[in-house]
Amino acid sequence: MAKLKIVGGRPITMDEAIELRQTVFGSAASPPRGEWTRTGFTFGPANQEYPYGLRTPRNATRGMQSVIQAHIIKQFIFDNKPREKSVPLEELLKPNEAEQALSLYTAMSDILHVYFQDNVTEKLYFFEFTKLDELQIFMKRYLPYFTENPGPGTLLYLYSAVLTRGMENMRNDLDAPKGAHLMGPHEEGSLNVITLLLTGRATPYLHNGVVYVGDEDHYAVPQFGILSRGAIGLLVWEGENEAMRSASRMPGSRLKTPATPVWVSCCCGHYGVLFNSNRELLRNYHAEKRFELHYYTCAGCYLSMTVDNRGQDEGGGNDGDQDGDRKRDDMISTPLERLIHTKWMDAKITYHGALPASLNF
Repeated sequence: MAKLKIVGGRPITMDEAIELRQTVFGSAASPPRGEWTRTGFTFGPANQEYPYGLRTPRNATRGMQSVIQAHIIKQFIFDNKPREKSVPLEELLKPNEAEQALSLYTAMSDILHVYFQDNVTEKLYFFEFTKLDELQIFMKRYLPYFTENPGPGTLLYLYSAVLTRGMENMRNDLDAPKGAHLMGPHEEGSLNVITLLLTGRATPYLHNGVVYVGDEDHYAVPQFGILSRGAIGLLVWEGENEAMRSASRMPGSRLKTPATPVWVSCCCGHYGVLFNSNRELLRNYHAEKRFELHYYTCAGCYLSMTVDNRGQDEGGGNDGDQDGDRKRDDMISTPLERLIHTKWMDAKITYHGALPASLNF
């Protein structure tokens, strides 16, 4: 699909471009990592496995793209009109449909202007919408700006989310000393980006609600975590560093139990999506006894597994040697299993097929 010339909008000012780069990347003096200016939203080839999945070979954008993938999965499993029961799960998502499902925000770039710095930020055009249908029409018209590859589609999306939130609000969300910015040194993206796209706020705190932190020498100050349960959840396991994380950096129940059984996962710094097609999984205790769970990453990895919680109903919690058994299980479990155990603590996990090499974090 050919790109149409941008019509209308307000060009970004130099002061706004500098502030935007500083808010997101920490500096306007050096360009962002090349992945952000060379990665668009693209799907797997239609004649290969998993054509419904977003694919990105570049690490830095995978965290953000995993959130978009989670929304796409939610859209076509839970939000679309009912389909025939015989349609396989893999057929629910098609590349041409999923492109139209990208729900983007407010910024757009005209890449035909004169080069300056990163060749994207300084060429942004701002568009504001108050009606959803107007935004949808706009996005369908200019979607190729986001899907061309190589292209700056992921950076345009990230900037759109930041500008929608507002840069001053973003800095307040981060709750850090002056100079704090959205990005960090993380290989596949910062959790701040994930919370921004999942909740609308770039909070570094993953606990439920507001927690006041202080001591006898200082006034208690609020840490704003996850204020409400969202449609999509988040599960995190940091490997050897997990025990060092404070409670505020561990997902609370509002992230672990979303409205639909779709979770963005961060396992040892690698992002993916976990999902199940049964909405009752989070509503009915019996549905959690034994169920299928699917795992997909934007690197092209797919895995299906069975999660069995029935052992918890057989008095396992009263076994005096339970701690020893759990320690032995920890020694042989994969990082992905450890991540799933943050939600279903003592579940037995059975993989369907061989584990992909990319799971060896």
